[in-house]
Amino acid sequence: MGEPNIDHLAREDFNRARSRQTLSRILNILTPERQELLSLQDVRDLLKPRGESYVGMKTVPIDLIVGSEGRYKDFDNTFLPRHDYIRGRWESVDKAHLKDIILPPITLYEIGGVYFVRDGNHRVSVARAQGGEDIDAEVISLRSHIAIEPGMSRQDLKRAVIEYEKKTAFDRSELGKILSPDELNFTATGRYEEILRHILVHKYYLNLNRKDEIPFVEAGRSWYNELFRPIVDLIEEEKLLSRFPGRTEADLYLWLIQHWDDLKRKYGNNFSLKEAVLDYSRKYGKSQWQRLWEAVRARFRRRKRVESRSPRRSS
Repeated sequence: MGEPNIDHLAREDFNRARSRQTLSRILNILTPERQELLSLQDVRDLLKPRGESYVGMKTVPIDLIVGSEGRYKDFDNTFLPRHDYIRGRWESVDKAHLKDIILPPITLYEIGGVYFVRDGNHRVSVARAQGGEDIDAEVISLRSHIAIEPGMSRQDLKRAVIEYEKKTAFDRSELGKILSPDELNFTATGRYEEILRHILVHKYYLNLNRKDEIPFVEAGRSWYNELFRPIVDLIEEEKLLSRFPGRTEADLYLWLIQHWDDLKRKYGNNFSLKEAVLDYSRKYGKSQWQRLWEAVRARFRRRKRVESRSPRRSS
């Protein structure tokens, strides 16, 4: 097979890969986050791996490679190329494949049962485009208790981390004797540890004028009755969740308790909890008109994206 034919085949392979990526992007235009390749740094920030170890050479299923350390913006979640500027490098790797030239193993990080490319993104992309199932790789493992499933978006992974943190907090403490798990749902990571710190701070102040140590559960029930429940009741009374779409009562509790503390430092301890709740709602909540306007703008942006990506007829 001559060189010109190899060049032609590589160009056609890249064109097909780009066309498939464009079609996939259009079909998923309402959920673009589902098409994003995971960033290793984002995953590190969420999972906070505790150390790493060298695994060595192994054969890795390509379907388990779900992200990249540095080139996550160049490919979609199935490693189809998202930009034309990577054509040169992509085609050179494809030509090596077409000539049966053996390339060096790629380098991968393993975390949560899946893999992220450290070096070899184009080789993974070409291998997937050519229907490959496995690839040789040098693997470094990052230790994590949280499993990652192929196809997970960053939001899916964030929810998995939050659920893990919730289970850990209730399993390893007596939090379940203070309130029901159904009362404590967060939309951000690290919040369950923050709640435990709130209870411990409340316990510290309760112990200041006592000789005997107040048990954690007793202090927690005091915190629940004097702080958490009154704030949640005000959130419900003032219908605050409608002004903070996508958030939970527990989210608002943490923001409001901090806001109340800031206001008391500024205006004195007589600043009431209800005044703090109303002040927070006015400053940071979204009105019905704001929510409606944002919905209209989001719909308009989606429509413009669809129109811009639709093929134009030639005159």
